Amino acid sequence: MTVSPTAVPPQRTDRRALVSWALWDWGSAAFNAVVTTFVFSTYLASRAFVDPALVADTSAAGRAVVERGLAHNAAIVSTTLAIAGVVVAFVAPAVGRLADSTGHRRRSVLIATIGIALSIGGMVFVAPSQPYLYLGAALLGIGTVAYEIASVGYNAMLGQVAPGDRTGRVSAIGWAAGYFGGIVLLVVLLVLCIQDFGGGDVAGLLRLPATVATGQWDVRVAIGIAAVWLAVSSVPLFLVVPEAAADRSRGGGVLSAYRDLGRDVARLWRERRDVLGFLVASAVFRDGVGAVFTFGGIIAAQVFGFSASQVILFAIAANVVAGVATYASGWLDDRFGSRALIMVSLVGLALCGLGVLAAGTSAALFWVLGLTLALFVGPVQASSRAYLARLATPGREGELFGLYATTGRAATFLAPTLFSLAVTIGGSTRYGILGIVVVLVAGLVCMAFVRTSADRAPGVADRGEHRGPDRA
Repeated sequence: MTVSPTAVPPQRTDRRALVSWALWDWGSAAFNAVVTTFVFSTYLASRAFVDPALVADTSAAGRAVVERGLAHNAAIVSTTLAIAGVVVAFVAPAVGRLADSTGHRRRSVLIATIGIALSIGGMVFVAPSQPYLYLGAALLGIGTVAYEIASVGYNAMLGQVAPGDRTGRVSAIGWAAGYFGGIVLLVVLLVLCIQDFGGGDVAGLLRLPATVATGQWDVRVAIGIAAVWLAVSSVPLFLVVPEAAADRSRGGGVLSAYRDLGRDVARLWRERRDVLGFLVASAVFRDGVGAVFTFGGIIAAQVFGFSASQVILFAIAANVVAGVATYASGWLDDRFGSRALIMVSLVGLALCGLGVLAAGTSAALFWVLGLTLALFVGPVQASSRAYLARLATPGREGELFGLYATTGRAATFLAPTLFSLAVTIGGSTRYGILGIVVVLVAGLVCMAFVRTSADRAPGVADRGEHRGPDRA
């Protein structure tokens, strides 16, 4: 295809566009940190959704029943995420291709972002009662689908704000913005809503009365604030970053998108098995990395006895560590290559996960291992995105990132399923850690066999426009 001038990667970084682009990552902390990790998913898996009569039973048998109830709640959360992943696997290819062919990447991100904000807003109405568990799980699933769809177009826009030789750094800046956005938002929520330093359930500036506290309005108001945070932070992206050039060489229909997907996968198998290998490997390890934070808050609360405010404090500290590490990793990525950084980070994640499994109930040891683990989470995610961006043909980033999302979500059942299976067999949330570690190690093994042209020193010459139009 002939790439129009507006589709060619910029020769220098447009700082205004970069900031506007990164602010979406900043705002997405409302979903990543608050909804799926440290607040809402932890709330769904908590005692609030266990029969109060069982919770009141303090005998050994009663405690065992409560623990099984908590494990059941955690399994509901993990199963919901697995189902959402299957939905995204079917939808993402069409979204990425249609956005490329029509030049409506930004529009696809806008529509999906509205879906995320509405699903988070709906979570405010999830009261602490067993029947509401399934409503909360459904909203979590809907929000996850919307978030992943938004990420397809958003990730594809990386090539519109970063020149080829700075892809790693710009990608890392976006991820770091997400972590630091999470820090600020979590501090706001801790102070306003979830603070319990005095031992109460709902202290903090809101001074909610006991009758309101029984409805867990501390958590629910925090969720409402998160929805507004996401909406406001996303606005600059839609006002500043321009639409990509349309690729009229591809059909614009949904069916043609899936036909093209099949042809691209077949072509990758014939001509670029290295790229296909990376898509498969990244699908596995990204699922494990995502599970680290998705289930981190649940593990902290149920296994190590963290209170709501302690979970948030841990989240803030973890985001500080992850944000700094991710920002620094951008330089390392451009210096040593994405693949090396991914491999080292996966080894670190697996070792820390095994350490958490062996930590007993020591909260202090969990703090040390958890923060060490946070060093590696961001670099894996940022370098994976940068690695793929270097492989993409300008103007067709959306379709490749759509395939990236598809392969990623096609494997997204792995960690939630193994987590749920380990929890069910072991009878305790603790054993879910083993399921996550298994996925991380599997991703590491797959990545060890990946070799692509992007393993060279990163630069403009590595980008797809220099390798012809046969690239996905």
